[in-house]
Amino acid sequence: MALSVPPPARVFAELTPARALTPAPVPAGRGGPPGPPRREVHVSGSAELSASPDRARVSLRLSSRKDAAGAARSSVARRLEYIAQSARQRGVPEENMTVTEDFSRVENTYQMEAEVCIIFSDFGKMQNVCNLLIEKLGTSVTVSPPHFYHTPEAVDTLRRQVCVAAVGNTRRKAQEVCQLFGQSLGKPLLIREEETKEWGGHIDSHLSNFPDSLTPQQRIQNATAYASCRVFAVFEIKGKENRRNKLL
Repeated sequence: MALSVPPPARVFAELTPARALTPAPVPAGRGGPPGPPRREVHVSGSAELSASPDRARVSLRLSSRKDAAGAARSSVARRLEYIAQSARQRGVPEENMTVTEDFSRVENTYQMEAEVCIIFSDFGKMQNVCNLLIEKLGTSVTVSPPHFYHTPEAVDTLRRQVCVAAVGNTRRKAQEVCQLFGQSLGKPLLIREEETKEWGGHIDSHLSNFPDSLTPQQRIQNATAYASCRVFAVFEIKGKENRRNKLL
């Protein structure tokens, strides 16, 4: 996750007693005047985070056209086994591989087609597997460019982290305002999420017209997810800071 510097936040500090609040009631059995009204600091803050895709899907297509049905089937079956074995040897679990097959009669021949979809969580491992298959199988296999995407868990993590980051930025701003006036920050009285935004990655417009020409890094950038969050918070203001604590 990459944290970018948020835009300047709107900060309003109210260091006089809040008019809308009534003084705290005096506990039963105690005399004397009620305590002073509560003072508050109002702060708005924001944060923006980005998350690179955590999954990639690669499709491999292969086919065989023979006079005999068995020959067409066996030709494709041998390559399918080699693809699956190569992926397993490099740590790809079986459940991350899906195979679909189609057998048909074309004129006086038999045609066998198959597609293998492999999902990777390690992009370096993905590149190694694809390079090996292209080297060993050559033109008998067609490897599609990787499709990068986010799992639902990764998206939920991004949303939580950007909200927490915005709250943290807001609290730090409130603390700095209080220190400026020689006060200390108290407990939060209100934290409200005012606005959240999510958007996808972006690439140069002329590159987007030629998706097959994108490099792996450009594809990852294009699939990167962004989120921003703006919050409003109200904190209690305590008395003047203890000079000894300030020095510590």
